[in-house]
Amino acid sequence: MRATLYTLSISNPGHSARLMLAYKGVETKAVDLLPGMHPLLLWLLGFRRGTVPAMKLGGRRVEGSLEVAQALDRAVPEPPLYPSDPARRAAVEQAERWGEADLQGVPRRIARYALAHDTDLRTWLARDIARLPLPRAVAIANAPVARVLAARVGANEAGARAALAGLPATLDHVDALLADGTIGGEQPNAADFQIAPSVRLLAAIPELADALAARPCDAWARGILPDLPSMPRSRVTSELTRT
Repeated sequence: MRATLYTLSISNPGHSARLMLAYKGVETKAVDLLPGMHPLLLWLLGFRRGTVPAMKLGGRRVEGSLEVAQALDRAVPEPPLYPSDPARRAAVEQAERWGEADLQGVPRRIARYALAHDTDLRTWLARDIARLPLPRAVAIANAPVARVLAARVGANEAGARAALAGLPATLDHVDALLADGTIGGEQPNAADFQIAPSVRLLAAIPELADALAARPCDAWARGILPDLPSMPRSRVTSELTRT
């Protein structure tokens, strides 16, 4: 079986999908879309939600990291993404839903707010991640798109500050899931793959790295997703974390 995965190179749910496809051993063609243009490109490809990850698998279109996990487990039962024991499966599914609905938005709001207001950060994204020519010009021209994408996820100053204020409790919850064995077991499950990329993206924000470094969830997430480029320091994020 083959899959085509449409994603963004720094998307946390996109990395969730990549990890699950690799775990299942599915031959995958990964297509990294141009940030900012991806909703239109996905629409033209027949995906109606306009968000990543979006996947073609066995003639089906699948959108969203939760849906990718479920579709993969149906199409490729082994190795499983969910425990066979009903109680353990329920715990994994609850953690997976929390990772998608709550945790996923935390690094997204912080990063998108910074990208919307920091030309240097957008230049890094254009040059080092998207590898576009004339990255500074792209960063300047892309400012309105960055602001629209930020607004779509509530990544204004209040939203970014709320995400930062809630970060200790958020990380406490991930550590608790590790402690009770819902995630971090001998065999990874759907919740591991859903949650780890968001923790890694938080650790990739330099201003937040120290807040994660001493936590169990940091080492665990690095074990699942070791290769994720760090963002450069941003005057916007630095200001948020100072005040």
